[in-house]
Amino acid sequence: MTGNDGRPTDDPRGGGERGGATVGGVRGDTVAAVVRQWRAVHPDLDTAPMEIIGRINRCAALLQQAEDAPLRRVGLSRPEFDLLGALRRTGDELTPSELARETFSSGAAVTKRLKQLTERGLVERRGDTRDRRVAHLRLTDTGRELVDGVLPEQLAYERAVLAGLETGERDELAGLLGDLLGRLEGRPGAGRG
Repeated sequence: MTGNDGRPTDDPRGGGERGGATVGGVRGDTVAAVVRQWRAVHPDLDTAPMEIIGRINRCAALLQQAEDAPLRRVGLSRPEFDLLGALRRTGDELTPSELARETFSSGAAVTKRLKQLTERGLVERRGDTRDRRVAHLRLTDTGRELVDGVLPEQLAYERAVLAGLETGERDELAGLLGDLLGRLEGRPGAGRG
């Protein structure tokens, strides 16, 4: 896009009034600086994808740092909380493979995390009566209380972060991110961690 002076801007909307300081209509966030540097080194390359993917990655990193603070206070990692959250929100017993699908994690990672959560008394296992190789997992009362105690604090933080956006902007952003996520999740080999 171009600014009022006809020069290209880093802001895909052309204005730059949101998302960082602006100078002459050019967005001044950290990703804009990176894009400018790459354009100087490789003016022949289309760096437009960086303006979206780079900002998504940077936002995710910053959001996770702050949002994970309540988890750190109770001694949980984000992936551990994701497992506990999956058990809480489904309200059912889940097998390790079901938990892996729910949390986009590898089986080995789920096994390791479940061992730690079981040792802490947050999750309990029950063997399958028909197949001894299958375990069914559920939250203990302590695990349920922990999830229910941390979740409101996280949601309050998320509301505060989004408070600068109007309702229509939040809806539009949610829709666009949902479309992108749907495409990414539909690709073969979608990431598991």
